[in-house]
Amino acid sequence: MEIIFLGTTAAVPSSKRGHVAIALKYHDEVILWDCGEGTQKQLIKSNASYMKIKKIFITHFHGDHFLGLPGLIQTLGFMGRVEPLHIYGPPGVGKIVRSILKLGRPFDRNFEIFTHRIYDGFVLDEKMYRIRCVRVEHSAPAFGLIFEEKKDREFLVEKALELGLKPGPVFSRLQRGETVKLGEKEILPDDVLGDIKPGFKVVYSSDTRPCKNIEQNCKDAWLIHESTFDSESEENARDAGHSTCVDAAKIAKNGGARKLFLIHISPRYKSDEILHRQARDIFENTVVTRDLMMERLKL
Repeated sequence: MEIIFLGTTAAVPSSKRGHVAIALKYHDEVILWDCGEGTQKQLIKSNASYMKIKKIFITHFHGDHFLGLPGLIQTLGFMGRVEPLHIYGPPGVGKIVRSILKLGRPFDRNFEIFTHRIYDGFVLDEKMYRIRCVRVEHSAPAFGLIFEEKKDREFLVEKALELGLKPGPVFSRLQRGETVKLGEKEILPDDVLGDIKPGFKVVYSSDTRPCKNIEQNCKDAWLIHESTFDSESEENARDAGHSTCVDAAKIAKNGGARKLFLIHISPRYKSDEILHRQARDIFENTVVTRDLMMERLKL
């Protein structure tokens, strides 16, 4: 699994940072979290194919988080996409997408777009993963996103062999939770299954003040947390519904995150050194994201 930080600025783009968008590459799928202006160009520069995007989650309807949708949708149409596209967002997502499709000359496309309203507690449940949405504290209705990989319990091969089982279909049956017979003896799944194997977990705060809904969900996660300001600008952060780098670091530390990625950096900062230093004083495993930075996740 890979995380690609397509855009990392807050509100206004700069020569070095574009509007926020995050691509999760998981097996043969790309999941897009937010879609700021210029996202399609950043996708072209990255190793994430926009044609493999099946789902787009918009965390809230401030322009720097969704105004890349018109261009991306049009490009997908030009490139001959036929696979449906699912767009998830706060209340009003359907109306906004319908308005986008009416902009200028009607979009030529041969694929359907389905919209889905998210809410606090919303869960997208897929075969190999789930994505949960939690409400966060911003100046507009906004949601944090939690990706959790689904994993099975570890199959204890040596234990199975000790019990007299032979590799083959019987192993698969036990892994599926079935009871099997060995002569007159019954072998239960619990006899050969260990703990659930660890899976990938990625949490994205969206734009928010520090809040419990993120802290309580980021244990063992790669945490992507907004960090619009440094600690000297706490009042600015509070007034605008944002977080400082210190706020983000405290969330990561208190919540037990694996690693912290600071994103949504105000263009006032010509260097990210102060943000990095202040956050690392609290949570050492901190990185300040930059456009097109890629993190390959390893368990």
